[in-house]
Amino acid sequence: MAEAFLKKHGDGRFEVESAGLEPGKLNPFVVRAMAEVGIDISGNPTKSVFDLFNAKKAFQVVVTVCSKEAAERCPIFPGLSEKLHWPFSDPSAFTGSDDEIMAKVRAVRDEIEAAVKKFIIHASDRTICIV
Repeated sequence: MAEAFLKKHGDGRFEVESAGLEPGKLNPFVVRAMAEVGIDISGNPTKSVFDLFNAKKAFQVVVTVCSKEAAERCPIFPGLSEKLHWPFSDPSAFTGSDDEIMAKVRAVRDEIEAAVKKFIIHASDRTICIV
């Protein structure tokens, strides 16, 4: 979600990729929630942060959006100048009815969008990795 919002609101200023510590399939609730705000992520591939690291990708900023403990497992990228941590609840852990899960996912989506907008106000053009 953060990658999609940076691309949407960043006006092309940022080169951004997202990856997971343990990538799997896209969460269908997240796909639906993003579609509700006009962003189609259904075809986005899932990537491993370690694949980006092994490919010697350089990022000026790495933003972790997972728990602090999970963020500590993120590798240090070459050329990294800044690491930010934006903790959000993990939509894959949400339980309940379809409506209850979607309500929780929407809340996280909106929190992430607000964090991205705040970041953009103060950020210069950078290469960014969202984990």
